[in-house]
Amino acid sequence: MSHDKLIRMANQIAGFFETQPIADKPGAVAAHLRDFWDPRMRAELDAIVAEGGTGLSPLALDAAQRLGQTAPA
Repeated sequence: MSHDKLIRMANQIAGFFETQPIADKPGAVAAHLRDFWDPRMRAELDAIVAEGGTGLSPLALDAAQRLGQTAPA
């Protein structure tokens, strides 16, 4: 999957959670990515973060960084 598509998808998920009354929004986004994205997608997201996270919203970037710090599911 292309970086652009993953970035767009991560930003859409983050945009949804931004509107929710949740205290830990980055944690909620990271949990969603962990639960619903396959390991290849998460690995590609890790690569995007390692390259600087360009294009990711601040919430998506925070969530992706948290996701990268957890053990693979």
